[in-house]
Amino acid sequence: MTALGQLKTLALFAAASVLLAACGGGSDIASPGEGQFATGGAGGGSGGSGGNGSASADCPTGFINLGTIANGTLRSCGIPRLVTGNLTLPYRPGTAYRIDGKVEVGQDLGPDAQNPRTGVQAGVLTIEPGVTVFGGIAEYLVVNRGSRMIADGTASRPIIFTSLNDLNGGPDLKGQWGGIVLAGRAPINRCPPTTTSFPANPSNCEYRFEAIQTINWGGNAANDNSGVLRYVQVKEAGYEVAPNEELNGITFGAVGNGTIVDFVQVHGAADDAVEFFGGTVNVRRLVLDQWDDDGFDTDEGFNGSAQYVVNFSDNPTEESRCFEASSAGSTAGGLPLLRSAPKISNFVCRLGLASSTFDSRQHQGIVVNSGTRFDFLNGVVYSAHPSIPCLDVDGSATLADPKPTFSSIAFACAGGPYRTTDNDQPTAPEALFTAGPNNIATGYTPTFSQVFINGSNESGRVATNPAPFSAFFLATSYVGAVSGLNDNWYVGWTCGLAGAASC
Repeated sequence: MTALGQLKTLALFAAASVLLAACGGGSDIASPGEGQFATGGAGGGSGGSGGNGSASADCPTGFINLGTIANGTLRSCGIPRLVTGNLTLPYRPGTAYRIDGKVEVGQDLGPDAQNPRTGVQAGVLTIEPGVTVFGGIAEYLVVNRGSRMIADGTASRPIIFTSLNDLNGGPDLKGQWGGIVLAGRAPINRCPPTTTSFPANPSNCEYRFEAIQTINWGGNAANDNSGVLRYVQVKEAGYEVAPNEELNGITFGAVGNGTIVDFVQVHGAADDAVEFFGGTVNVRRLVLDQWDDDGFDTDEGFNGSAQYVVNFSDNPTEESRCFEASSAGSTAGGLPLLRSAPKISNFVCRLGLASSTFDSRQHQGIVVNSGTRFDFLNGVVYSAHPSIPCLDVDGSATLADPKPTFSSIAFACAGGPYRTTDNDQPTAPEALFTAGPNNIATGYTPTFSQVFINGSNESGRVATNPAPFSAFFLATSYVGAVSGLNDNWYVGWTCGLAGAASC
């Protein structure tokens, strides 16, 4: 990851005092246009529902009345900064729930799922369908190890995480709040310096989040459960806390495969849309659009699967890729202690527009490096920009057996299918790609409608059965994320796509 763009940097300076307070446990400063804390703390009673463009009369019991936002149409109800036990955000028309500074769900129960730390408390935050949760600059939500967030929306009533800027009717911007951090107890490869092989007890390997170093993740529970994210939008998130240390749209830190992630959109992230630091979580039906750095980033021994992923950005300002596949973490003999070995089936990657202006930093559709062993199936990577190739492979460890694989992948990049210059493995991209079945590096012309809906040329591609690669994969007989105009899994709960409301 790299430093963010000029707009976000200016925002960083403007919000420095808020950031310092947030990292220290949250700011009491209300954002512009929002009322101050109500005298007496938490709002009482169930309150009236605003609806019809009017704010609720007050906040539910246990939440702090912060006045109104959005020209008086929404009541701002502050979420407690530490959630222990069970807390529900009820849906009420005319109410939006504020992440004021930092909101933590539970305290850190440690890396050992069988022997959780004593003297600390877990929490469960339940968010009802249709609820809107928002934050301001540098404000974020973290679910600590041993706790859960149940954000289980519906297609007609998605749960929306967004910014104060968005609710106040501001322009569609990036980096307007910090985003979501899920910290779990699944294995990662960040281990003590004396470790030379992956330990029998993975609880010996835990690490802190680069951006917020009071957040720790990692442990010994591959099936760890951090909750549910289903029919969820995350908009305008991501934030540069320090140079090269950023919050993403959603950060998955050692999240286990007991967690459900399905029907999730991350729009307009100022860094990565989603980043996976180790863990085993599986994800399905993602829309990752208009991010600045990477769409789908993996590190620290991530071993999960993803299926049906729409991944595109028109004008990213970072060193950007749809997929940045890394094993960054502890190594022994030049190889990661635990290799990142993600698997993805049915995806579309589009990076940049022909008219985009990029600086001298590199952009590729996919980069695989630092020992990652990635299986790509049934996908399309395309770009009309002459400076963007489709595939880059770096590092001798990445070519260790078993190597990355490509099956039923179509490339159409104006910058060529492979990055072969300024690259320590100039022949590797072509060798790996041509070794797989049903791949096409040149001669394919995309016929998508609305960026990602298959047209005739996509429908004519031969798919690979994904079932042997991952038990998580659903049977499918097509390449790409959306098989055609009648495939509507993305309809109704997303923003900014075909037939959807704007973001």
